[in-house]
Amino acid sequence: MQINISVRGLVEFILRQGDIDNRIHTSAENAMLEGGRIHRKIQKMQGPSYHAEVPLSYNIHTSKYDLIIEGRADGIEEGDPVVIDEIKGTYRNLDHMEEPVPVHLAQAKVYAAIYLIQNSLEQIGVRMTYCSLENEAIKYFNFTYTASEIVSWFEEVVDKYKVFADFEAEWSSIRTSSIKSCNFPFPYRKGQKELASGVYRTIVHGKKLFLEAPTGTGKTITTLFPSIAAIGQGKAEKLFYMTAKTLTAAAASDTFQLLRSSQKLRFKTAVITAKDKICLCAEKECNPEKCPYAKGHYDRINEAMLDMMANEDNYTRDTIQYYARKHMVCPFELSLDISLFADGIICDYNYVFDPFVYLKRYFADNKKGSYIFLIDEAHNLVDRGRSMYSADLKLSPLQNLKDMLDSVYVPFKGHMTALYNQLISMSDSDRPQMLDTIEPLIVMADRLSTSISSYLDDVSDGPYHDEIVDYYFELTRFLTIYDKLDDHYRIYQEWDEIEGFRIRLLCVNPSENLGACMSQAVSTILFSATFLPIQYYKELLGGTDEDFEMYSNSSFDPSKRCLVIAGDVTSRYARRGPEQYDRIADYIHRIVSGKRGNYMVFFPSHAFLEEVYEVYLSRYAELDRAQVLAQGSNMSEEEREMFLDMFSEGNNVNLGELINMDVDIEDDRVVIGFCVIGGIFSESIDLRKDSLIGSIIIGCGIPLVCNEREVLRHYFDENGKDGYDFAYKYPGMNKVLQAAGRVIRTEEDTGVVALMDDRFLQSGYRSLFPREWKGIETVTTDTVNSKIEEFWSKISHYQDF
Repeated sequence: MQINISVRGLVEFILRQGDIDNRIHTSAENAMLEGGRIHRKIQKMQGPSYHAEVPLSYNIHTSKYDLIIEGRADGIEEGDPVVIDEIKGTYRNLDHMEEPVPVHLAQAKVYAAIYLIQNSLEQIGVRMTYCSLENEAIKYFNFTYTASEIVSWFEEVVDKYKVFADFEAEWSSIRTSSIKSCNFPFPYRKGQKELASGVYRTIVHGKKLFLEAPTGTGKTITTLFPSIAAIGQGKAEKLFYMTAKTLTAAAASDTFQLLRSSQKLRFKTAVITAKDKICLCAEKECNPEKCPYAKGHYDRINEAMLDMMANEDNYTRDTIQYYARKHMVCPFELSLDISLFADGIICDYNYVFDPFVYLKRYFADNKKGSYIFLIDEAHNLVDRGRSMYSADLKLSPLQNLKDMLDSVYVPFKGHMTALYNQLISMSDSDRPQMLDTIEPLIVMADRLSTSISSYLDDVSDGPYHDEIVDYYFELTRFLTIYDKLDDHYRIYQEWDEIEGFRIRLLCVNPSENLGACMSQAVSTILFSATFLPIQYYKELLGGTDEDFEMYSNSSFDPSKRCLVIAGDVTSRYARRGPEQYDRIADYIHRIVSGKRGNYMVFFPSHAFLEEVYEVYLSRYAELDRAQVLAQGSNMSEEEREMFLDMFSEGNNVNLGELINMDVDIEDDRVVIGFCVIGGIFSESIDLRKDSLIGSIIIGCGIPLVCNEREVLRHYFDENGKDGYDFAYKYPGMNKVLQAAGRVIRTEEDTGVVALMDDRFLQSGYRSLFPREWKGIETVTTDTVNSKIEEFWSKISHYQDF
């Protein structure tokens, strides 16, 4: 077995110490990312005895594994002694630097030790070269070490890491042995074995797979099991299970636990939870003065990890918080560190794809790793990808900062005023405007960013420090995204109703950025119940002609679902009014009259919802003896849970408190949830059996016309696609399919799906219906009663037998 670790990774892991302190500006430590030009300039300044970018590797052989320590020295200068040169770019004031950053020096010392051992030298020199990224001034720190000094120090560092490497080697053997004896935990459903085989073959061939797996195919276990098997066969070392929602992350975690309990699988998994959610403190202040877990965190973190590794396989949020309390360390940082010694990582998309949040310990070098990516509900990644790779430069935050600092001296005030004036001059027009270039603005923003960074390096507790830091990050994001601009971006300016004037860098097609991230994995499996049309998703999610596609047939009995289209109503904006609201309310009444139970009605917007809600409440709620809930525009997590609790059987929640209706809940009840399509209740909720027996969908889910959607439409038109389909129809139809999918969740479920809009009768929309939508019928207000009653009568007859 071979265990690889970079020189930088080694010293940062073993030699870290002290506190977590977010008050300390980190540009100095991260400046190497921006200092490539400085590196090359300094290297070219050296004489013929200087060798730049020298790869070094050291193999430590043990009885169970080879530990490979590798990296690239910035420079090696021949002489007596040989000198290892480590170059770091920084925004710090070099006059204030009295010694090098300890981990920087340690990195150079590891290179020095490797070079000395491999060349049998008696001594070696180390030079730390710091260069200001602001004015290119240079400061040197020089050291000389004897062979015994540097080798003794190096061996001590390696011995501390070997504690973890020994565990990793032993665990790998245990894990692999358990995988080989692991069987699929259920009898295969129809088509499920072929799906699992397709996933495995995709991993073996190192491709991407776009998999449409309808509800009921068991897509979580069907993708996880072959991925785990591939790891057991040495095809990869780690898998990332990515989700957009907490519920799907929980399903993945539960599936791993099922395999542990039923198949004796030994496979360590770590759940990455957002910092705000896993934090143990009421105030989210990551510094030693406010947080006891931040104080001395790095002095205790490795001990906490060893404790977890020895005693746990399932690193859930609760488990991580328990060990964080036990060892007094930050739970979020513990989750990131313990993931290094996990076989599977369950996390949100952004920990892999977001350029500002991605896990740098895995992806900072943009190199292919021994990873499998499993992307659940991957249809969400289109809009999430656009969001992650887009950025705004807004006038209002800059104006607020400028006003705050009006009577305070800060050295960047001149640059701040220049950028402000430039934005003011651009904001004269209140009409959206496409921009070919914003280079003058970028120059000003870059100057301000550099100036603020330099200021923050020297001042950690000045006036309005948090506000300055927040704006610095916003500005840095904008500049970073600007550097990514290519043909898949559009630049425009607009006045937003809420945020005011802004310059927007819109990633209209995230495929290149997403594809670059996916290239760091051995294989990527993207799956969803609603990948229609699949070519749309392949194009926007980084797929190529060489990548694979699979479609799984639903295992559910189609006779247990009633599918109808009401073609005599419409949600078209121009035709909305009392007539349509009345007719839709009447439809709801007629459908729920067919069988008492729980229903959800999905509307294009809150405004539309409220209009029909008022009609139904006044005319039909009492007649239907229905408890009616309306989704709020800004519901808290507690309010969401109360809303969903009303759909659970035997629930005793006081509905009157929830919707201000003084009524009692009956066993033979009708609960109707009025929801917004594409919102929190139309996707990733799992209401099984009688918890939901009907989904009534008003409209085609078409997004509202706005500047951004119009930019998307024009982009795809220009690139030979149907811009309307790409910007409006396909995203809208996906929302419809997700909402419809809330009804039938298990083989025992029965229910009604009603599509209410005349556009569903058009061939362009019907071509986007899933294969399993067989027997769909058109109804009117005159025929819907008989059709729904006929369906429930058949179901009742079927259940009697």
